[in-house]
Amino acid sequence: MALLITKADGETEAFDAEKLLQSLRRAGAEPTAAEQIRAHIEKELYSGITTQEIYRHAFAYLRDERRAVAARYSLKRAVLEFGPSGFPFEAYVAELFRAEGYTAKIDQIVQGVCVEHEVDVILEKNKVTTYIEAKFHNAVGFKTDLKTTLYVKARLDDIAARRKAEKKIGEMRGLIVTNTKFTSHASRYASCAGVELLSWEEPAGKNLHNRIESTGLYPITALTTLNRREKMALLSQRVVLCQAVPHETRALAAAGVSGHKADRVLEEVGSLCAPRTQVE
Repeated sequence: MALLITKADGETEAFDAEKLLQSLRRAGAEPTAAEQIRAHIEKELYSGITTQEIYRHAFAYLRDERRAVAARYSLKRAVLEFGPSGFPFEAYVAELFRAEGYTAKIDQIVQGVCVEHEVDVILEKNKVTTYIEAKFHNAVGFKTDLKTTLYVKARLDDIAARRKAEKKIGEMRGLIVTNTKFTSHASRYASCAGVELLSWEEPAGKNLHNRIESTGLYPITALTTLNRREKMALLSQRVVLCQAVPHETRALAAAGVSGHKADRVLEEVGSLCAPRTQVE
């Protein structure tokens, strides 16, 4: 009988060693190291062990061996560390789409027929305007629900009516982006109502995780050489991307990172952001 592990949302599933190996290899772990971590974790397994505990074991091993690999492996949790204000997540989403050739603006006020609307991110590309609602959660167990898709659809309809009245040309789309998951009801309604969704796992092949890896735009919260206070200090100065750190030495100093530690941070940034062969 397969050993059951407990996921962040409380559901259980059978432990899958191959799935663990794939996540380690995807982060850049060498085959030998990945096998060693798998063997180590299998010795620690017990019925009901949480995915968080499994992650902690693997991350601790990787951090001791190769920090850049540990940073990639911790990517999902790194995004969860963006903080309660929501701004870093909105800014990060905008940067991901800019890397794909979009023009992106954040925190925009858009007039509808009935009222004004605060739109987190507005994208422009090929005469298509996309209005994004960015839903940030700081725990993997939280999901974006039906209520969100309902009010986003109402907002889009009001904006669309205004655009029609003003005879604006070009296609309009609506997109909800979350760093966790959507409930099944939210997904069903969005599909029916014509609202696009982007989460950590959907759509397949073009989800948030895929987009981060394909662009190579890692958040500063992924850096293992920074503690939480230093990460929050950098985010408060609107330093969101790892790639920006070498050009933000003043922000580093203001965050209390200098001398030998600053050198270690920059070394990790160089390793994390260096081009690498995608692991299949």
